[in-house]
Amino acid sequence: MKRVAIVGIGHGKFGVRSDASLRELTFEAVKACLDDAGVSLKEVDSMVTGIAGDEFSLALQPSAQVHDYIGFYPKPNFRVEGACATGSMALRTGWMNVASGLADLVLVVGVEKMTEVPTSVATEIMGRGGDSMWEYPFGTTFPGYYAMMANAHMAEYGTTEEQMAMVAVKNHYYGHLNPFAHMQKEVTLEKALTSFTVAHPLKLFDCSLITDGAAAVLLASEERAKTISTKPVWIAGLGLATDTMRITERESLTSIAASREAARIAYQMAGVGPADIDVATVHDCFTIAEIVAYEDLGFCEKGEGGKLIEAKETYVDGRTPVNVDGGLKSKGHPLGATGVSMAIEITKQLRGEAGQRQVKDAEIGLTHNVGGTGQVAAVHIFRRE
Repeated sequence: MKRVAIVGIGHGKFGVRSDASLRELTFEAVKACLDDAGVSLKEVDSMVTGIAGDEFSLALQPSAQVHDYIGFYPKPNFRVEGACATGSMALRTGWMNVASGLADLVLVVGVEKMTEVPTSVATEIMGRGGDSMWEYPFGTTFPGYYAMMANAHMAEYGTTEEQMAMVAVKNHYYGHLNPFAHMQKEVTLEKALTSFTVAHPLKLFDCSLITDGAAAVLLASEERAKTISTKPVWIAGLGLATDTMRITERESLTSIAASREAARIAYQMAGVGPADIDVATVHDCFTIAEIVAYEDLGFCEKGEGGKLIEAKETYVDGRTPVNVDGGLKSKGHPLGATGVSMAIEITKQLRGEAGQRQVKDAEIGLTHNVGGTGQVAAVHIFRRE
């Protein structure tokens, strides 16, 4: 297989983007990405587009609208989907195109426009990410799913609501330093703890945002990367795993088995372990999800995730900095764009371009992206030379 590097990154502003359509959001990210790499769209061999929801885009083939708008034809472009992990599915697919030798330069785009429907409708649409026969018809929602996980974790390990709120405090602190974040404001522990309950024990500030946004990366083979970038970031490990559709059939509600397996595969492929990770972005759709991710990725022992955030070990100057871009919690969670946005943050960190959020001397980074309640999970590991 050929080595694959990220040689260009482009990130649009996340938020309620009433100023831009799905196509325009994509153009924003693609232009920034190509400008960063210093190449033209004509030089790109193929494109992979990650868009999770037909109902959000109000189109059966939204990827065709995207490639038409940016002028990318007649070259190959196709859409991938993996619920909340769609962006990471797109990155993995782009990597396969380059690693196989099918293409030397591949544009990977993730985009979603979620705010044109009311919050109640968005919640219903996302609820269909659960089992369409045995869960969704009975009123399940994603706050409800993760509330069950939170209650189980609290009962089994003594995790507290305060520890979950500490995740929100951290991520909003770093989000307010990120110009691309949806919610650029700090949150106090008291405010997080006293916000209204969405699904006990999860409160408003335990929940990620319904967001519009797009992100793009340009992948290149080793030979092509050397002609484009002096600071390529190499994709060193890719892990992908799945679990049961129904959450009731899981072995545990305090862990996501697909995350553990994806991490195992990615670590093995990259030849590293949890202690080698200098900076990570993990799937914090809810604050409990970040705590569970600490444990599933091996950053701490099982049941110790709450203590890890309490000790501030996941801050920029901590043992393993996590979500120092604000995470889904503050940056926002446009489903198709999230995994690509994570890769962009790690690329910035490894290039040394993260500004006030920079982790000192970061050499190895990790992204962790969960689809649904854990039906699929992707873990990617990145290196700089």
